[in-house]
Amino acid sequence: MTRVTLLAGGVGGAKMAEGLAALPGVDLTVIGNVADDDEFHGLWVSPDIDTLSYSLAGLIDRRQGWGVADEGHRALEVLARLGQDCWMSLGDRDFGLHIWRTMRRMRGDRPSVIAADAARALGVGPRIVLPTDDRVQTRVRTDAGWLSFQEYFVREKCAPEIRELRLDGIEAARPTPEALAAIAEAEAIVIAPSNPLVSIAPILAVPGIAEGLRQARVPRIAVSPFIAGKVVKGPADRMMAALGLRADAVGVAERYAGLADVLVIDDLDSAHSAAIAARGLHPECRPILMRDQGDKQRLAAEVLEIARMLAAREEVA
Repeated sequence: MTRVTLLAGGVGGAKMAEGLAALPGVDLTVIGNVADDDEFHGLWVSPDIDTLSYSLAGLIDRRQGWGVADEGHRALEVLARLGQDCWMSLGDRDFGLHIWRTMRRMRGDRPSVIAADAARALGVGPRIVLPTDDRVQTRVRTDAGWLSFQEYFVREKCAPEIRELRLDGIEAARPTPEALAAIAEAEAIVIAPSNPLVSIAPILAVPGIAEGLRQARVPRIAVSPFIAGKVVKGPADRMMAALGLRADAVGVAERYAGLADVLVIDDLDSAHSAAIAARGLHPECRPILMRDQGDKQRLAAEVLEIARMLAAREEVA
């Protein structure tokens, strides 16, 4: 078995997790983003962790990429009738998980234990661990002021121009022992093709996580979320451009310099290879679009093959 640790958030992260989990001989641990978490209708909701859990359990709504398939929204209809603001779409079975999670949190259980118990109950094989048990939340500053990430992403549909990002609570956050162990014990570390700013950066910002990656003496492979200068899903390209960052594979390389050895980019971005190498990462060109399970497994297998080649070179050296 090859111990693989994946840093992931959002739909792209869940797809990468599905691909790795389907490969024989892979012992997978996923460190998921918790900075998208927020409270709705008195319940604590963990969108990225739930997307990972639902995807790996085979329960995800494939059409929209999040939530549970074949879902109803009767609870939300009642809340709307009672005058509640219901822009955050939560399905009936999804509500069940949020109720249970909130009950456990109110009881004082560690969020990491809650996430692990939920994944186990849903039938998830890989381990899903949290980077921190503390409350860390992404905030987005627009011309209208500060918004929570879900307000920006869901309610405003990513329309406002971004002026600034911040992570509330990061100064006091402590890494979980599970996350630190997942990095220290990994034989390969993969950064998923997730949004570098709001999915991966909050994980890396937790004290000890980025340091663990820098010190790791195992292959570290990042996968770009960009294809020909555009992301497949989500606002990463617009967010990076709005903040004055390069919104392409080179911009991703700049974010992960010192944290990854290789950046896997799409064949359509091969012209960026020299610029990526100049940032200290070795570029590997592959078709990275994950349209179905076959694509997910193929890309995951190619990422691990790159990791094995890196490890072999280290042994020779």
